[in-house]
Amino acid sequence: MAVQGSSDILIDELYETTNGLRQFVEARLREKGASVARLRALRMLARAERPLRMRDLSDLAGIAARTATSIVDSLERDGLVERVRHPHDRRSFLLRLTPEGERCHREAEEIDRLALAEATAALDTQEREQLRTLLARIRRHTT
Repeated sequence: MAVQGSSDILIDELYETTNGLRQFVEARLREKGASVARLRALRMLARAERPLRMRDLSDLAGIAARTATSIVDSLERDGLVERVRHPHDRRSFLLRLTPEGERCHREAEEIDRLALAEATAALDTQEREQLRTLLARIRRHTT
């Protein structure tokens, strides 16, 4: 049973489930020297149509600028991301994946995919669709 942190046990169970999924994936990624936070940053940079400013990355990821900087510093130190001068703003840098960053991104995405498939294997196709429908209904009422 979920630890009650809200006035609604359903919300507590949703939180406990998503938190458990994150920890499950985090453990799989950690075995390969990655993390959910690093994967999210790599994913945002890989999916972007052009190099991103640090501010763009933090906005897309929904994290504080300081957190984004810390993650990017780590990725840059590991040779996965590089900072390049912004062509129109001398004070600004753009972020882009290095070839090694692209490789690590693909590898981390596969680990994530396999971990989530394992975590949700108990649900059949109909149950997955039903859960998605219910979650979408909650999202519609909260946006």
